[in-house]
Amino acid sequence: MLNRYFVLNKPRNVVSQFVSHDQVPLLGKINFPFPEGTHAIGRLDKDSEGLLLLTTDKKITRLIFSGKKPHKRTYLVMVQNEMTQEAFDRFSKGVIIKIKNGDEYLARPDMLLRVSNAVSLYPWAADAREIYPHTWLLITLTEGKYRQVRKMTLALRHRCLRLIRLSMENITLDGISPGEVKELDQEAFYRLAGIN
Repeated sequence: MLNRYFVLNKPRNVVSQFVSHDQVPLLGKINFPFPEGTHAIGRLDKDSEGLLLLTTDKKITRLIFSGKKPHKRTYLVMVQNEMTQEAFDRFSKGVIIKIKNGDEYLARPDMLLRVSNAVSLYPWAADAREIYPHTWLLITLTEGKYRQVRKMTLALRHRCLRLIRLSMENITLDGISPGEVKELDQEAFYRLAGIN
């Protein structure tokens, strides 16, 4: 049987798995007939949203995350309050975050930009909290520590209000609304994901 490959625009408040012992909203609530054996490649926490890759291909996670080539992931992030230029400069050089076992880690963005027109670029990013002081950022990482973006913004005293993954390598959310799924064939998926 051929493996299948999916791109989901995961809504907020959905857990990135199909089975859980906890009473939480799961991927099975998405209106799409995923085949048996489908699993998420990497995760987005319940409060995060955006691009989530799913497949029946068991070797994909290893190929993407354990390969020699780092894979880029880009996020649109809304943080509380206006970020000063000083904080932005600190962010771009890297901030210390706590990782596994309480160790400290210097987390650096691969790319960091301010986004002044987030909602016009991504209409589904509209948020009622925009009436309060906030900053939208576009952040690209090639590392994937647990809750890394949230920890990085908090280290700068800016709580993350929205976290939307827009892309992994060349797989993007273009044309996929929240809750929608797009299927790719294996050749396109491997090429766009940067898997050789």
